[in-house]
Amino acid sequence: MSYFRDNIERMAGYQPGEQPKDGKYVKLNTNENPYPPSPKVIDAIKDAANSNLRLYPDPLATYVRENAANVFGTKPENVLVGNGSDDLLTIIIRSFAGPGDKVVYPYPTYMLYKTLAELQDAIACPIDFPDDYSLPNGISVKGAKVTFVANPNSPSGTIIPAGEISKLAEKMDGVLVLDEAYADFADSNCLTLVDKYPNILVLRTLSKSYSLAGLRLGFCIANEAIIQGMIKAKDSYNVDRLSMAAAIAALDDQETLKRNVAGIKETRAFLSNSLSEMGFFVYPSQSNFVFFRCSSVFAARQIMQKLKNRKILIRYFDIPKADDCLRVTVGTKEEIGYFLDNLRDIIKEEGLSKQVAVKRKKEAAALYKYEH
Repeated sequence: MSYFRDNIERMAGYQPGEQPKDGKYVKLNTNENPYPPSPKVIDAIKDAANSNLRLYPDPLATYVRENAANVFGTKPENVLVGNGSDDLLTIIIRSFAGPGDKVVYPYPTYMLYKTLAELQDAIACPIDFPDDYSLPNGISVKGAKVTFVANPNSPSGTIIPAGEISKLAEKMDGVLVLDEAYADFADSNCLTLVDKYPNILVLRTLSKSYSLAGLRLGFCIANEAIIQGMIKAKDSYNVDRLSMAAAIAALDDQETLKRNVAGIKETRAFLSNSLSEMGFFVYPSQSNFVFFRCSSVFAARQIMQKLKNRKILIRYFDIPKADDCLRVTVGTKEEIGYFLDNLRDIIKEEGLSKQVAVKRKKEAAALYKYEH
């Protein structure tokens, strides 16, 4: 006998990346920033840890909205603050989709979208990406209440130009959610589209570029009427006092953000070039990770496990269309150097033929013709 709703009983649930308990790993599997957050954040949290913790926080995070609006070039009324962007994704689903409604997303992408649709007993509608990870032709589904597009996408790290997103927004009946968790590492973004299209919602987070994955704070930027409606669906006090203080301090220190992002981009280029020289096909990354194709599903699994045996964690996706690929977070230069040295050893020791990998690289490159 089960006490759960039928849709909850059926679903598998979202599986986050591995978080080792012993801390003895080079951890390149969950896209965390390798650099510490702004020192202003630490000071702000210490200052906020006082007797006021007995009081409820501001339910609308007013000062955070004001600071975020200043950074994003919009008005506070166009910003909603959440307990990480995952909280905002949940609010979006609760706000716009119910049982039997269509929730659309390209595939493969962030699989929490599927989980959230299932929680609502909505119909999850994955639309396969082309091999070049350009915008799928069938992504505009008639009657869809919510369409999610991670941009840059995870796990591929690729980006869809704003012009393509504009065309999509014009075709859609429901809301278009642009999950820009990695936008600070990209050459472009879609923030300005919020002013042009009332059905576009853009998500940002402090987890990646601001080095605050452990804090959980994100933003939704959208039309004021959309934000007002979503406020009805959020938890009363969804952001705590310490997170608010940290967010204001982080947003106030754009110099630390720019310095850390520049370091990650530099290391990303080195990592991508090194993997390409080793014979792998590397997707052009606009994020803080690199996605590369191996010679086979067997090779991808083997490489992941061999690296784990050496206390190096990277991400393997046991799902169709991505099961012959691996994703590695851009760590420090030292971490990436260590990863690459071990990868070279594994390829040599296990006889994972470079000739086969090169052949696969050429095949993949022939498919990847999209202009970025």
